[in-house]
Amino acid sequence: MSELTVASRYAKSLIDLSEEQNALEAVNGDMVFFLKTLKANTQLNAVLSNPIISHSKKLGVLTDVFASKVSAVSIAFFKIMINKGRGLVLYATAQEFINLYNAKKHITKATVTSATPLSEANKAVLLADVKAAIGGEIILDTKIDPSLIGGFVLTVGDRQIDTSIASNLKKLKKDFAQGIVK
Repeated sequence: MSELTVASRYAKSLIDLSEEQNALEAVNGDMVFFLKTLKANTQLNAVLSNPIISHSKKLGVLTDVFASKVSAVSIAFFKIMINKGRGLVLYATAQEFINLYNAKKHITKATVTSATPLSEANKAVLLADVKAAIGGEIILDTKIDPSLIGGFVLTVGDRQIDTSIASNLKKLKKDFAQGIVK
């Protein structure tokens, strides 16, 4: 079974458990914190993923790092995962949990990449337009890529709107090469 399939099943179970325990918001916050911690400390992720390290040592590390910072539901879930030998998929499970949580709460992530930083007014307009088109809550992530020259690239799920000058120049170059432009 693939890592993503396993992670999805465990994430679904954690969603169900946290809803049962009325701790969905807390567990979501825990998973966000868990992912940030693992991204910041790759050694911790390596320890959890390493099959040679004993379950008791992994549990000790997880308890030391997270016990005072996350809910009892999350700690219990971490213990189950480690005891079942699923430390390797903890990271993917946390990511999948957040994806399932966002789908359940109708939260959509959008990324806008622009040549220069967007003003707050531009962000607000873009956010309002995306929200009007999609509905639900939108989390807008901004990135800067000077190679775009101007304009922006908006990505929402599997959709992309590219208004960048670099893209227009590539299209124009292709049109010239094909002899379309006269």
